[in-house]
Amino acid sequence: MTESFAQYNFQPFIQTALKKIGFKQPTPVQQRLIPLISKGKNVVGQAETGSGKTHAFLLPIVNTLDPKVQGVQAVITTPSRELAYQIYEAAKQLLESQAKLIVHNYVGGTDKKRQIEKLGHLQPQLVIGTPGRVHDLIKEHALDLHRVHYFVVDEADMTLDMGFLKDVDAIASVMPEQLQIMVFSATIPPKLQPFLRKYLSTPEIVKISNKTVISPTIKNWLLSTKGKSRNELIYKLLTMGEPYLALVFANTKTRVDELTDFLRSQGLRVAKLHGDLTPRERKQTMRAIQNLDYQFVVATDLAARGIDIKGISLVINDEIPRELEFFVHRVGRTGRNGLDGTAITLYSPADDAQITELEKLGIAFQPKVFRDGELVDTYQRDRRIHRHKQQESLDPKLRGLVKKEQKKRKPGYRKKIRRAISQEEQRKRKLERRNRH
Repeated sequence: MTESFAQYNFQPFIQTALKKIGFKQPTPVQQRLIPLISKGKNVVGQAETGSGKTHAFLLPIVNTLDPKVQGVQAVITTPSRELAYQIYEAAKQLLESQAKLIVHNYVGGTDKKRQIEKLGHLQPQLVIGTPGRVHDLIKEHALDLHRVHYFVVDEADMTLDMGFLKDVDAIASVMPEQLQIMVFSATIPPKLQPFLRKYLSTPEIVKISNKTVISPTIKNWLLSTKGKSRNELIYKLLTMGEPYLALVFANTKTRVDELTDFLRSQGLRVAKLHGDLTPRERKQTMRAIQNLDYQFVVATDLAARGIDIKGISLVINDEIPRELEFFVHRVGRTGRNGLDGTAITLYSPADDAQITELEKLGIAFQPKVFRDGELVDTYQRDRRIHRHKQQESLDPKLRGLVKKEQKKRKPGYRKKIRRAISQEEQRKRKLERRNRH
């Protein structure tokens, strides 16, 4: 039986908001998490990007916020400003008809003094923000958390990687003991375990894996650089078709700058996204991308973790990410909502080990090569291994003949060897037919 949001008995204003947003059926992660969170369980959730986990925690939290209580009842932290803005916008959609329920967004790069002044007059029921700014407001005694019921740590592994886990720890330490904590993460690295043990008592661990590692709507291609310039190859890939919106991933900020400068020098209108941009620059760039002022975007992995850039039809990996789990996040930026997408990964022989590890994770690549200005199918990347296995499966006598044929001989001798192989195969087939009778 198909599940619907009606079974959760959310308040009427939430049901109305869901209809307006166009949400009809809960995703698998929502089906697993909403009942647990509604029952007051501490949760550790592992889910892929685009799984719907944001609404999995927002819906049950918003459903229980009390407009009569003028104080913070829920805090949600996330490591990047873009992610905080996205959760904030999702929360505002749900609270559109509830003027008495207030949600505020607190991130770095905004006017902290003004935020402190406003908090002195009115405390919101729901707080969403980056760990550093939320912690700053607590230290200034501006944010009062003594009535908090819910604490959500979103993208916990990214929070750890970016050095914000100390701030999250400090935030949790000033909250009431009777607290429901929800931690969401693509992976659970060992360095995250002490925090989980410190604050989460017997949590429900929910891991939702996609049925396929990469959506079947995505063509996942592998292109050998063969010693050619990556800049030139990427320019060729971007201009050989007409992508609606193309996203190129690089591993470092320096490489993003270098590649952006090159593509711009070739006449392309290119946006870039990385951590060194000022908050104003990042916000302006995101708005311009959403408005389709740019057809091409070059970014670090920050853009792969939850930033919702709609309409991406092409993803190019300038390099394989250092953390292999980021590969799925990158590729998952395209082929969304049932639309077709293409992901192209550039690689060199030095990347063979990483490609093999990705294949072990269940990621299938289709090798491609440039031919007459087009990308066409080519041989398997590990063709030598396959050839070796194929030869091992041959009859020992035939294998010996094949080895002889591989040696450098006169053309007439090669014909003789091929003829001998053919005759040997015919002889074996005759024997098999006789044995059947």
